[in-house]
Parts: sequence; C-alpha cells; structure tokens
Amino acid sequence: MTTPPDDTWTFEEALAVVSGVDGAVAVVASADTGAPEGAWGDVFVFDADSDDRRFPFSTIVTQDVPGFDTASRLDRDGVYRLNIGVGRDVFRELLGFDPAEHARHRDEYDFAEADRVLPHPAYAAQSWVSVVTPGPRTGEVVQRLLVAALDRHRRRGGR
Repeated sequence: MTTPPDDTWTFEEALAVVSGVDGAVAVVASADTGAPEGAWGDVFVFDADSDDRRFPFSTIVTQDVPGFDTASRLDRDGVYRLNIGVGRDVFRELLGFDPAEHARHRDEYDFAEADRVLPHPAYAAQSWVSVVTPGPRTGEVVQRLLVAALDRHRRRGGR
C-alpha cells in the first residue's frame, strides 16, 4: 500500500499554491458553481483574465471516479491529486516518452504513489501530468509547472 509521507501538502496548502499563481483563479466545484455532484470538492484552475471556464489548465481532484479513474486511490484520508496540463515537450522532458506512448508505459507507474510527478492516469495522452499529495520532492517543480502551464494555456488561446 502506498501511503503519503507525513510532510506532503495538505489539500488546503495545495489550494493556496494553485490560487497563488499570478493570473490564475481556482474554483472549488459545488452546487453553487453549477458543477455536477460528482465533482463537488474538486478544484478547477483557470486563467483569471478569461471568461471562458471550459478548459482548466490545472485541477485538484479529491475523489475517485468509479469505472473511469481510480488508479490514484484517492479514497485514502488526506489524499488528493494535483493535475497539470504541461504540453507534449514538457511531458516528454519530465517522463522520458511522448504522451502518445503512455499506454505502452502505463504499467511502469504506481499512480497512487505520493510526491512524485507521474503521467496522469486518464489524461496522459493529452499531455497532463499529476502528483498525488505533493511534498518536498515535487513542491518546487509543481510551482514551476503551474506557472508554465498558465503561460502555455494563454498562448494556445485557453485550450
């Protein structure tokens, strides 16, 4: 069983980090935001300068989606997953293979491992990476990736 180290970020600390990215706005999904109930409590991070809230550049998910995304085992206490759309080049630089090759490399990863940059278990082919409960090994890189992801998101017109 993979358990997070004691010094990983709390959900509130991760929310503060994504909210602190200059030019970003973090929206916690709820009934008030019109989000489907299955997403309540998850965080969607958007470009603050855009009215388009369809395409986040980062998310924080707090729960498994049975039948679709359970590999990170988010059902454990204090466990969540920070996801970042990094683009093909950064994905390749971080993981050593092209996002389109993810299926071939999938078995090499424990998607429940904390504080490690991993391909996103469901959206790696779209150049997304994830970190289950970031901490001392990934904290700095996560902050850099978030800033770069927002910049990339803006260059691509919010997609």
